[in-house]
Amino acid sequence: MNPSKYSPDTARSLVPIAQAHRISEAILRAKGCPPDIARAVADHLIGADLSGVESHGVWRVLAYAGYYDSGYLTAAVRPELTRNDRGAWLVDGHGGIGIPAMTLGIEHVVSRAKDSGIAAIALQSVGHTGRLGCFAEYAASQGCLAIIIGGGGRENWRLVAPYGGRKALMSTNPYAIGIPGGKQGPVVVDLATSAAAAGWVYGAKIAGATLPDGVLIDRDGKPSNDPQAYFDGGAILTAGGPKGYALAVAAEMIAEAMLGPATTECNWLMLALDCSLYQEPTRLREIAEEILDELRHCPPAEGFTRVEVPGEREAAARARNAGQPISLPKATWDSICDLARGLGIAVDS
Repeated sequence: MNPSKYSPDTARSLVPIAQAHRISEAILRAKGCPPDIARAVADHLIGADLSGVESHGVWRVLAYAGYYDSGYLTAAVRPELTRNDRGAWLVDGHGGIGIPAMTLGIEHVVSRAKDSGIAAIALQSVGHTGRLGCFAEYAASQGCLAIIIGGGGRENWRLVAPYGGRKALMSTNPYAIGIPGGKQGPVVVDLATSAAAAGWVYGAKIAGATLPDGVLIDRDGKPSNDPQAYFDGGAILTAGGPKGYALAVAAEMIAEAMLGPATTECNWLMLALDCSLYQEPTRLREIAEEILDELRHCPPAEGFTRVEVPGEREAAARARNAGQPISLPKATWDSICDLARGLGIAVDS
């Protein structure tokens, strides 16, 4: 797995992939998800862990189960393609989990881009959307540049303090960009505009772990490594200070001022452009490889072993972790097993 943001002394369990998938899928089905959606969500969570993105991995089944129990998310719904009175395409998630909605959205917008050159689609009324990089990777694999921007829902998700402030007012306003790359696959940028995705903070609390410096402040604006400080009125910091804040503000303008108030979690805008409008695919890969190979061979700075290309780390992690057990914080896996047992799901079979 890729390096975790959790403290290195966090106790871990090695969980076989098949067991983690079976239990995750069974929990989602027990909460009312249609079988195909439960399976797709479990696939996505496992894929995130195998990609080294622990913040969006199997632990999320605990959060999703809680959302269904509270009524925050609706289990027995499916996303739907619609058009507004101006002819713009949208995905209505109907208040359900966002992963199938994002899948529907990216497949639709890429298909339209391949037909017309460029296309856009908005997503509304969706819950948590999983690892954004997954959707950007898909678009890039189809020869498209994809840009995905999320925001809104501040009333429910006040997570991040604006730069220069000490009160949580904004969401994590994520971005993803995917574009065909060189020999090692697409270049994929997947980031929160906060110093860490909220999943790291929520997951650290469940795992009993601490977080690195520079992620959190407490309610008095003082730095903290304890995830509980956030839940006691603290805030996540922006990534890169004013730069992350500026990107977050832009995302808020796009996702809420333009698309309208978010009714569940965030609103999303997806853009896709067929790269062959500007460059023949084989030539694009050749040029991309020249650029990326030069970056990879840059002499590493002190404290680094090599220079990495965005997106290649996740692809390398999937290759390295294929067939290997997933490393989960022991407290997190114990909580998942306890939830499963409470729902009558066999844990060890």
